[in-house]
Amino acid sequence: MKRPLHILTAEAVIPGVLKVVWSDGYEGIVDIRGLLKAGPIFKPLQDADYFRSAKVDAFGHSIYWGEEYAEDVDFGCDRLREMAEDQAALLAKAS
Repeated sequence: MKRPLHILTAEAVIPGVLKVVWSDGYEGIVDIRGLLKAGPIFKPLQDADYFRSAKVDAFGHSIYWGEEYAEDVDFGCDRLREMAEDQAALLAKAS
């Protein structure tokens, strides 16, 4: 049986951009700068220091900011992976 995908590590590269490593060994860069302007819920993430405080939840299901189980904002594992792969494909097309 295949094990579910989960996040091993996540770190801020620059404000609004994360480097994420998944359990299958895939490493990707996820640029969420556009989302950070999408609504007031993301306003705290526009602060560079706060953005750097990103954490992986205990089971690797998401990246979050705030306190675990009382997150201010979070992004799920599968959605982040989809974004990383889509963004990598766009970069590959452009080069």
